[in-house]
Amino acid sequence: MRPLGNGLARAAVRFKPAAFAGTFIALILAAAIVSACGILLETGLRAAVPPGRYASAPVVVAPDQRVGNREASEPAPDRVRLGASLVATAARTPGAAAAAPDLTFPVRGGDAALTAHGWGSAPFTGVALGSGAAPRDGEVVLDPAAARAARSGVGGQVTLTAADGDHRFRVSGITRTDGGAPDPGPTVWFTDSRARALSGHPATVDAVLVRPEPGTTPAALADRLGRALKAAPGVRVHTGEGRGAAREPGLAGAKDLLEGIGGSFGGIATMVAIFTTAGTAALSVGQRGREIALLRAVGATPRQIRRSIATEALLVAPLAGAIGTLPGIALAHWWFGQLRDRGAIPAGVELSVSWIPLVSAVGAGLVAALFAGLAAARRPARIKPGQALGEAAAEPFRPGVIRTLLGTAALVGGGVLTGVAASSSGDDAANVALGMVMLFMLAVGLLGPFVARGCAWLVGLPLRAGRAPAVLAAANTWVNARRLASAITPLVLAMAFASTLVFLHTSEDHATAGQRSAGIVADHVVSAPVGLPADATARAGSVRGVAAAVGVLRTGVLVPRGSGDGAWLASESAQGVSEAGRALAAVQDLDVRTGSLEALGRGTAAVDADVASAVGVKVGDRLRLRLPDGTAAAPKVVAIYGRGLGLARITLPRAALASHMTSAFDSHVLVRDAEGADPAAVAAALGPLGEVAGPGGYAAARNEESELNAWANAVMAAALGGFAAVAAANTLVMTVLDRRRELGMLRLVGSTRRQVLRMVRWEALLVVIAGVALGTAIALATLVPMTRGLTGGGPYLPPLTYAGFAGTALALGLLATALPARAVLRRGH
Repeated sequence: MRPLGNGLARAAVRFKPAAFAGTFIALILAAAIVSACGILLETGLRAAVPPGRYASAPVVVAPDQRVGNREASEPAPDRVRLGASLVATAARTPGAAAAAPDLTFPVRGGDAALTAHGWGSAPFTGVALGSGAAPRDGEVVLDPAAARAARSGVGGQVTLTAADGDHRFRVSGITRTDGGAPDPGPTVWFTDSRARALSGHPATVDAVLVRPEPGTTPAALADRLGRALKAAPGVRVHTGEGRGAAREPGLAGAKDLLEGIGGSFGGIATMVAIFTTAGTAALSVGQRGREIALLRAVGATPRQIRRSIATEALLVAPLAGAIGTLPGIALAHWWFGQLRDRGAIPAGVELSVSWIPLVSAVGAGLVAALFAGLAAARRPARIKPGQALGEAAAEPFRPGVIRTLLGTAALVGGGVLTGVAASSSGDDAANVALGMVMLFMLAVGLLGPFVARGCAWLVGLPLRAGRAPAVLAAANTWVNARRLASAITPLVLAMAFASTLVFLHTSEDHATAGQRSAGIVADHVVSAPVGLPADATARAGSVRGVAAAVGVLRTGVLVPRGSGDGAWLASESAQGVSEAGRALAAVQDLDVRTGSLEALGRGTAAVDADVASAVGVKVGDRLRLRLPDGTAAAPKVVAIYGRGLGLARITLPRAALASHMTSAFDSHVLVRDAEGADPAAVAAALGPLGEVAGPGGYAAARNEESELNAWANAVMAAALGGFAAVAAANTLVMTVLDRRRELGMLRLVGSTRRQVLRMVRWEALLVVIAGVALGTAIALATLVPMTRGLTGGGPYLPPLTYAGFAGTALALGLLATALPARAVLRRGH
């Protein structure tokens, strides 16, 4: 029995390779996407960075850069720090020879951005004096790059700008590097006390660097430090390669990003890939129904048929999957490189490529092809040979009961989630809507024959009133609903996913731009590439003709959402403003709905209405949040406003944020002219502070997180939409090539070659219209609750972008049918 099944499979693949070409291509594409996502997921799980400048520090004490509990933790928006008192505790630990605080913060030297540290950490980071002496109060040590930028040497004077303003220092020395890894840019060192003061957070340090006594190993000292510091929450003791995580606080966010792309998007991509591959494999088996029926007629048993189908999958899927992993590795390298170029992944993190995601991708394709083939062959292998021959001659419209029930359940589930998403807001609506689009897509796939027959009837109405090719196309699509369904489903996938991912961003971007344009009422926006010091606001306010000047410090905070086991921390944009009340109202119109900005001051906050609704606070309540460095706070809500998407979700006094940020330089200074002032003269007077622009200068400010999200959505849309589009073209080519006998018969009964091609084009047009319409409907059903929850309005679909999607689908459908049809007719002729 076994040789017969295996022989049939080998003969089918060898002598009729065209029947397997579509499945082969689909499996290659599926393996490429799945393996790329798996590689990124594995990279996120394994991500690490070298110790760098901590290479000369055997033991490093640093805080956990994630805040919250173990079940609901998030990377802090800024760097989490330690209390400065822990330096003395570490130094007193048995086995510790010395301990020093480490601080890293930015300063400006003219227009150049410099990295600053305290001199106490220099011996622990491989830095030594090349000339001169260690700094004392009022002095600074420069590295050679900083000395060249400042055009100064030992004994010279330099002016450095910290977040609080300009400071003049004498250069006491120039460094050389004895080991470790130097900072990538110009670097300066202050005394430890001056560094803490200039950093803006004098009571905290970034890390504590510890050197063991002779005879004490780093591991033994780390164990003792762990016991000595166990009372300090969130403290981690690092040795070896673990020191890299202490040096690079952005590693936690990068790991989350890679795991999110590889896991969440990878899961969706895997479902789409398997779903589409299964459809192609089922189509390939279904097109050989006549062969299966003939095998049954000559005595083949159902078991032999199933074994033959399974062997075909084993012959085709592993090879296709193995080939697909090669472009998958290339895709992962490109994807990873783009993320690193955009600053989302720290330098030093390397892409991890192992056999695990590659084998998983091949296995997923194999399982999909195997089960799809067995499911498609189940009925022709079970029924009587005569009945099988009859069904092979004329396609029956007989969807399975289980398939119909599951499809109906998915459709009902999608409808229920639509109602839930419509009544939710913010992230809740987005999370529900993502499940909704998957359920609708599953319903389309399972109920494909019903959907196809409905589309054939509706779209076919105008065709039936046309000429012979149009009438014949309408009749063909009505009778061959299963074949039509196999072509429509990938197009629906492509249109639904591409539209959802792309138009979600365009809708949010459109709403953000509208709110920002209405919210910035200042006449001038002052900015600088490396930020503005706090005293820039006072200097702007002293300019003649200025009625109000407000400094804006932009950052992010974490706000608890939910309750109990379902609680999590949501990242929200925040701004710290130097002035409140009338001054703030003169430059920003936040659209205050309740409360007043006059009361904004120490211990208070103003909150966007969507955030207030999501967390259940009103004016007078306390808003629990985590400041940029993870510090818990609970300011009193004094106002609720409506333009948080365009400006900031949470508004706090500048002083409440500055001491919890690594870089406390203001993003902008917003200036309002006095009545009757000459705008050009005011702008010229503000010029020495930085770049001066109109209100649009604030709207044009670069939002790295928004840009990264937009790029990620575009990549996901291209990956999923492109894969589904190629699968749709692949399916259309397979269906046309399978119709050689039908098209040849039309020629024999008198149809001209042009009439046959017109019929095929009308069928392709029907398929494209149905696929685009259904995909658009699913996208809108998903986008409406998502955008309503995120922006408070409906989705925004740029006409040209949507026309591009629809036009691409149309061109793809026409090409994928016209070219193989011409080839078939040419051979037949």
